[in-house]
Amino acid sequence: MKGLEVSEKYYEAYGKPMLYEQFSEIADMMAAGLVGYGSECLGFDDEISRDHDYGPSFCIWLPREVYARYGEKVQAAYEALPKEFMGFAARVEEKQGKGRVGALCLEDFYQGILGRDSAPKRAQEWFAIPEAALCTAVSGKVFEDRFGGFTKMREALLAYYPEEVWRKKLAESLARAAQAGQYNYARAMKRGERIAAEICLTEFAKEVMQIVYLLNKKYAPIYKWMHRGLRELSVCGEIGDMLSLLYQVPDPTEAWEGAGPGDFLYQLNTGDGRVVVIEAVCNVLVQTLNEMGLSSVQDNFLQSHVKEVLEVNSF
Repeated sequence: MKGLEVSEKYYEAYGKPMLYEQFSEIADMMAAGLVGYGSECLGFDDEISRDHDYGPSFCIWLPREVYARYGEKVQAAYEALPKEFMGFAARVEEKQGKGRVGALCLEDFYQGILGRDSAPKRAQEWFAIPEAALCTAVSGKVFEDRFGGFTKMREALLAYYPEEVWRKKLAESLARAAQAGQYNYARAMKRGERIAAEICLTEFAKEVMQIVYLLNKKYAPIYKWMHRGLRELSVCGEIGDMLSLLYQVPDPTEAWEGAGPGDFLYQLNTGDGRVVVIEAVCNVLVQTLNEMGLSSVQDNFLQSHVKEVLEVNSF
């Protein structure tokens, strides 16, 4: 059973009765759920996840003025609940994981994750928030919100980036993916700079994954879960398996032996399997950009699509 399901059952069994019996006077001012940091909030938890900051738990969000009056009392009641549940051990918190569950100030919760307690409105406000933070803020599940304040903020974030911001972020990732995978990887390999080539490969994979999340209009999670999360996406989800192939190609050094400064400038070195995979990935992205009406360009070089992606009425 996934941690999020355990937490919801734990809330229904112990948390909800406690809140309604002991704090009925503020029942309409509370929200409860499990949102924030942790693999269980993304639904990606497994047995490896259970060594820290994991176990039966939930959040109780209270507006600032209510938290000031009742926060300590609600927290004390929360801590008095049974620690073990359905065979799951009590939550073991590391220092960095403290304050993620229990009684929380609603405004401070969003402030701590996003650096602000209200939804961004202007483009520069959206750009100022790391995408992984946005993913964290809308992760998990709200079990109950009779007040509606927590959900109102959450729904504003789930509405996703404004069109202008979305297109700019997509264009930036297309340009960076092209630069790293379709341009600098070959140059690094010709120079024999293997570390630089590996960095190019990783940067390409990271930017391609970012593009896939953007095309699905989903916030990308922190880097360690980006590839895992591709399985849940409907648009270009197959790219996850294609990227895995990049790290299964045998050592391509031999394919670049003897390459001169002018070699492979205008044609691909198909002797390197990684180059073949890179171009296959880019081809899927180009077809998708065309199908979604984001670009009419047929060129496999991702940089060639930046201009049209930036134009709302490109063709």
